[in-house]
Amino acid sequence: MPGIEQIKKPIAADIKAFEKTFKDSMHSDAPLLDRITHYIVKQKGKQMRPMFVFFAAKLCGGITESTHRGAALVELLHTATLVHDDVVDNAYERRGFFSINALWKNKIAVLVGDYLLAKGLLLSVNNNEHRLLQIVSEAVKQMSEGELLQIEKVRKMDISEDLYFDVIRQKTASLIASCCAAGAASAGADDATIEKMRLFGEKVGIAFQIKDDTFDFGTDDVGKPLGIDIKEKKVTLPLIYALNKAEKSERKRIINLVKNHQDEPAKIQQIIDFVNAKEGVFYANQKMQEYQKEAFDILHQFEAGEARTGLEQLVLYTTERKK
Repeated sequence: MPGIEQIKKPIAADIKAFEKTFKDSMHSDAPLLDRITHYIVKQKGKQMRPMFVFFAAKLCGGITESTHRGAALVELLHTATLVHDDVVDNAYERRGFFSINALWKNKIAVLVGDYLLAKGLLLSVNNNEHRLLQIVSEAVKQMSEGELLQIEKVRKMDISEDLYFDVIRQKTASLIASCCAAGAASAGADDATIEKMRLFGEKVGIAFQIKDDTFDFGTDDVGKPLGIDIKEKKVTLPLIYALNKAEKSERKRIINLVKNHQDEPAKIQQIIDFVNAKEGVFYANQKMQEYQKEAFDILHQFEAGEARTGLEQLVLYTTERKK
């Protein structure tokens, strides 16, 4: 499987131009804000979301100026939600960098998130990109609802498999879905094609999240600390499946451990061992492959070419990565 830089090659010039658009779109005349947004730009990551936008546009008619604005809009609104999430989660690190709230405290972090949301709205409204704004705003709404649904259910440890899929469809998959839909819309695609690309992105997003959830119970060095979701009392698919296979007494014991582990490594390891003994990770990987196949089935309705190949490689990268 090619690395991310290899996958990016056909749209490398567009990604480079996007970086400038994104940077310019965050500019502020307020010195403190400008300093913080420059700090954010440095944490660009793998740029998976813009890649989905550009490849989707390329597949559906071609990359336009609207595509560049769509990619910047997605990134602005997503970055705003991350800044707010770090405040909610009391997180002091993201991608190896200190979070905004760690460096500038919660009040400033919340205001920076609000500023980024406003800049995203202005970028779209000032350029009459109402369709793109509708697509991305719908994703942000779903992400918020998914997060609240998870918080509500985690408190009660009352999460079924169906509810798990509802949460990750809203919380994670909606964003990748909006990237693909925005890319298609920016290329002038009709509503049916935009919806097809949105559904493709949703399938990829669900597969991506299932894969991410399996890392919590892995036995290899996967780049994500084992048991991090357990520490946060998140109930994910491998654990749900294992609990459903367990006897009533064992299920009760494990739920009690999840609720009251006090970050003790021995207790967390017991939960990991339980999930692996019940083949929770194996089951989750099977489900992930089902969603991966559904994504490919949608994608293969489009004409073969550089854009489709790029999206195929992105799907493989997101679902077969090691970390």
